[in-house]
Amino acid sequence: MRNIEILVDDEPDAALVEERGELLGLYEGTPLTERGLDEPYLPDRITIFRKPIERMTASPRAQADVIRDTVIHEIAHHFGISDERLEQLGLGDAD
Repeated sequence: MRNIEILVDDEPDAALVEERGELLGLYEGTPLTERGLDEPYLPDRITIFRKPIERMTASPRAQADVIRDTVIHEIAHHFGISDERLEQLGLGDAD
């Protein structure tokens, strides 16, 4: 992977939560499967939301597992893997 930022934020924007429900992470960018060869692209961004993860569990070990699954889920979006396909692979619950 290159040209991608991974950020940690406290909470997703309220409008995003209203539209999509509680989010643990968010991929923003153009998936590799949709890019042209010569187009310049800004860095893609994966944001992990700390407080929703902390609300799920107080266990640091469980939080680490949720973070790992969320990062994998969002990286999959970077590679153009849809939520439907992630669900088929057993990785669909991380959003």
